[in-house]
Amino acid sequence: MANTRDVLVAGGGIAGLAVALAVRRAAPMARVAVADPAFADPAFADPALASAGPTQGRRTLRAVAVAAGSRRFLDALGAWEPVAAAAQPMVEMVITDSREADAPRPVFLDFDGEAEPGEPFAHMVFQDDLRAAVLRAATENGVELVPDRVSGFRREGGAALAIEAGGTASRARLLVAADGGRSRLREAAGIATVGWDYPQSGIVATLSHEIPHDGRATQHFLPGGPLAILPMRAADGSERRFSLVWSVPHVEAARLLALAPADFIAALEARIGFAYGALTLEDRPAAYPLRLVLPRALVAERFALLGDAARTIHPLAGQGLNLGLRDAAALAEAVAEPLGLGLDPADPSVLDAYARARRFDAVLMAGATDGLNRLFSNDSLPARVLRDVGLGLVDRVPALKRLFIRDASGLSGAVPDRFRR
Repeated sequence: MANTRDVLVAGGGIAGLAVALAVRRAAPMARVAVADPAFADPAFADPALASAGPTQGRRTLRAVAVAAGSRRFLDALGAWEPVAAAAQPMVEMVITDSREADAPRPVFLDFDGEAEPGEPFAHMVFQDDLRAAVLRAATENGVELVPDRVSGFRREGGAALAIEAGGTASRARLLVAADGGRSRLREAAGIATVGWDYPQSGIVATLSHEIPHDGRATQHFLPGGPLAILPMRAADGSERRFSLVWSVPHVEAARLLALAPADFIAALEARIGFAYGALTLEDRPAAYPLRLVLPRALVAERFALLGDAARTIHPLAGQGLNLGLRDAAALAEAVAEPLGLGLDPADPSVLDAYARARRFDAVLMAGATDGLNRLFSNDSLPARVLRDVGLGLVDRVPALKRLFIRDASGLSGAVPDRFRR
C-alpha cells in the first residue's frame, strides 16, 4: 500500500495530537498524520508557538485540568516542560453543599491534593498553551500535519480512504476520529450513541482576584448546578487568578451572559462570597449546552474513536481531557507492537484490545458525573440530608479520601501503563 499512512488522526485537539505523538515515539518508523483545518493558520502550525512562551499566540483563556497521570504521560511525550512553569498545582479541594441564599457555604469535604508524596493530584493550565506544546512535540517527532478537515471516509483495499473537505483523499491503515463530541466521522462509521441533553449550560470564564487562592480548588454544589473555582497561575506568576466553570439552567445562563461585567461579578459573589477579594473578569464569559453522549462501540473496521468523540460527559469532575489522554495512551500501546513488527495496526484484535481497555473507564466516569449532578442539582431536603451525611462520613475516613484523590489523579483503576510510570 504505497503512499498509505499507518495512522491518520482526524482532529488536531490535545488528545488527537497526543495519540499521534505517542504512536510516533513508540514506533518511530510509523507514518502518522493529523488532519485539522486549523493547521492552515500559521499561528497554530508554527511549532515556535510553544517555545516562545506560554502567553504567546493565545486566542482564548480557556483552561483545562491535567490530572497527575495525564501530566506523567505528557511529560514522557516531551510536551509538559514548556507549560510547567505556568501551570498551577492543585494542593487542596474543598466541597460545599448549600442553598443559593446560604452564606457562608458550609464545607462538607476537604481533600489534601497529593496523588503521591510531593506530587499534586492535578494542575491547571491554559488549553492553548498545552495544545501548542503537544503540537510542537508532535512536529519534532515527525508527525505530519494536514491542513484540512476529514469530512468522510470509506474502506477500500485494506485501508480507510479519508475524504478531505477540499476534495482530496488520504489512505490510512487506521483512521482515528478525534473530531469532537458531535463527531461526523462517528456517524459516518455507523456507530450509534446513547445519551441526553442536560437542562443546564456550562458558563466558563477567567477572573483575577486580590487574595491568593493558595492552590485551593472549590466545588460549590448549588440547586441549579455545580460551580467550580479552579486555581490558575496569574500572568505575573502569582496565585491570583482562577478559572470558573458554572453549571446553571439554560435560561439563567442567558441572563447571566447578558449582564454587564460588574453585574456578572456581583451575581458570582452572591454564590461564592468575598474570600478572594475584588474580582476582575479577564475575558468575556461564554456558555455551552451540557450533554451526555456515549457511543455503543469505540471501534469499527479500520476506525477508532478518541477523546470527546468517544464520549461527552458533564464537566463537574473536570475529567474530559484526562479521559481523552487515557484514550491516547491506550491506543498508542495497542498499535505500537504491530507497527513495530510491520503488522496491521487496525487488525480487529488490536482494536478490540483498545476498546476493552477504555470502555469501562469511560462508562464509569460518565455514570459518576451524571449521578453526582442529579443528586446535588436540586433543593430536595431528603436528598440534601443524604448527600451531606455521606460527604461528612467520607471526610472522617482518611483511607476513603486517599482513594478518591488517587482516582481523581488518574493513577488508579485500569489505566494505561504510561500513566503509571
